[in-house]
Amino acid sequence: MTSPGPILVINPNSSERVTEGLRAALAGFMHPDAPTVECLTIAHGPPGVVTQREVDEAALNVGRVIEERTDAMAYVIACYSQPGVDIARSLTKRPVYGIQDAGVLSALAVADSFGVVAVSELSIPRHLRQLRRLGVEGRLAGEVALEGSVSVADSGHGEESYGLLQKAGSKLKAMGAGAIVLGCAGMSGHRKRLQGELSLPVIDPTQAAVAMAFGYAVTENA
Repeated sequence: MTSPGPILVINPNSSERVTEGLRAALAGFMHPDAPTVECLTIAHGPPGVVTQREVDEAALNVGRVIEERTDAMAYVIACYSQPGVDIARSLTKRPVYGIQDAGVLSALAVADSFGVVAVSELSIPRHLRQLRRLGVEGRLAGEVALEGSVSVADSGHGEESYGLLQKAGSKLKAMGAGAIVLGCAGMSGHRKRLQGELSLPVIDPTQAAVAMAFGYAVTENA
């Protein structure tokens, strides 16, 4: 399989720790004959993308990356709020994947209803607006924020964050969720363990978006 360039996975926040987590989560996609997956940190971005101001700031930064990285065959915006997805699509003819869209649609491919774990209550209204845009809010069992104070960079590391994630996931299972979407790119380090404990599909939305980009690459080369 050949491709005109890498699948560029863009971390809109400035945390290299989050980007390292993305690389680890996407390691299974790395094969000699497969498209290259490149993870990029926007070093001058906000430390986390939680408030609307941070989303708007990150959106402009993402747009600049799209303009600069014309070599990519596809782009993945690795933030659940999908900052800059519309700007990016106005700047390139290549596919642009937002991880909320990819994660939710992947969850609905394996379950009748889904739940979402958010890092912060502040993010939930914005997430719900996007679900209405997708037309899938009727299949949402619920969205639950982590109860403790956990940063985006720390949400996928350590026992404290895992305990909060497990508690939120258990709530969503009790609410009727048949699959759970991790509502932050930084949570990927806990996906496999949480899935085993809850006995439900747990979707890492960045993995879901990259899988869609791989599908695009296969189709283009068919």
